[in-house]
Amino acid sequence: MDKSTNQVITTVPRSTVWSRLIAYMKRDWMLYVMFLPGLAYFVIFKYLPMYGVTIAFKDYKIGMEILEAPWVGFKHFADLFGRTAFQRAFWNNIIISILKLVVGFPFPIILSLMINEIRSSKAKKFVQTSVILPNFVSWVVVYGLFYAILSPNAGVLKDILGLFGYSGSVPNLLASQSAARPIIVLSHVWKGAGMGTIVYLAAITGIDQGLYEAAAIDGAGRWRQMWHITLSSIRSTIVVLLIFRLGEMMYAGFDQVFVFSNDAIISKIDIIDTYVYRLGLQDRKYGISTAAGLFQSLIGLCLVLFTNWIAKKVDPDSGIM
Repeated sequence: MDKSTNQVITTVPRSTVWSRLIAYMKRDWMLYVMFLPGLAYFVIFKYLPMYGVTIAFKDYKIGMEILEAPWVGFKHFADLFGRTAFQRAFWNNIIISILKLVVGFPFPIILSLMINEIRSSKAKKFVQTSVILPNFVSWVVVYGLFYAILSPNAGVLKDILGLFGYSGSVPNLLASQSAARPIIVLSHVWKGAGMGTIVYLAAITGIDQGLYEAAAIDGAGRWRQMWHITLSSIRSTIVVLLIFRLGEMMYAGFDQVFVFSNDAIISKIDIIDTYVYRLGLQDRKYGISTAAGLFQSLIGLCLVLFTNWIAKKVDPDSGIM
């Protein structure tokens, strides 16, 4: 008899597997209880609403059962892509997302490197806490702060210019089309950069300190240590967060744009989310608005898969799958 056939194949009974799983869950039941709220959030707000995606292919009216609505195929998509307002919102979405990515993504990395170079632990904690706090401020309050600063009548900007002898009129930047996108990007960076430093600082903390000591012995200064050790060690973290950020490119920030919008600048900052809001909740065109949301999600999925594929080609250890 061939030796390859003289092997004992053992299988674990399914009942034993389930009993072990139950034993593990009983042992760490507190962790599973803490996990339940997050699981419930994704099930209720992410997975169950996916049933409503079929509205994009049906002539749905309020009060109907979704299954009873007549099937219209890709009619809503054809109507959507032919709308000038949607085309404007789509390109605004792309432009604002790219600006936020180019300006906003590197900023937490730079900020984390700067915080990491602070030698005093108390000063480091103070700075980190200070830059994280804006993340917990609502966009309504942020707009109020920007209004208090940029108001042409009684804003801080007018008072500062007055100190330098300027007595002319101050332009209303919150209603200026040329300043609309820069203000959106600036407020986004100011509010969210601090929270982004948490992940990078955690990754930096896990770097072996022996690498810095060896580099210092070899004569490498702080700049070279930062470039060749710190940045190199957190490269995989940067790639993963970049993939997630690219996946969210089609979501340019509904809360922020909705709060900062006004009739003077709506043509420059109107995005797909705010367009869907008006189309679905104000105009009650549920089929077209659902089609717009589905199109937005599909583009985001394609961006994630494409970015992950590029990351795996560049570095096999990078990527999320």
